[in-house]
Amino acid sequence: MSKRKLTGKVVSDKMQKTVVVQVERVKEHPKYKRRYKIHKKYKAHDEKGEFHIGDTVVIEETNPISKDKKWKVVGRL
Repeated sequence: MSKRKLTGKVVSDKMQKTVVVQVERVKEHPKYKRRYKIHKKYKAHDEKGEFHIGDTVVIEETNPISKDKKWKVVGRL
């Protein structure tokens, strides 16, 4: 099974080896058909600490690294 990849923006880099990535999706209301944005934050592993606030990055699903971290940063977009 292939690993999921998501694209998002780094909103926090205050932790060691971890960045918080906010992923934005567009969802459609089932009845009214209006489209609206959904935001979700993921903690992702950043081994070297090379990504900072404002960077657009690609994250990939991995085995659990810690209690909250199940994603790792693959690269910059």
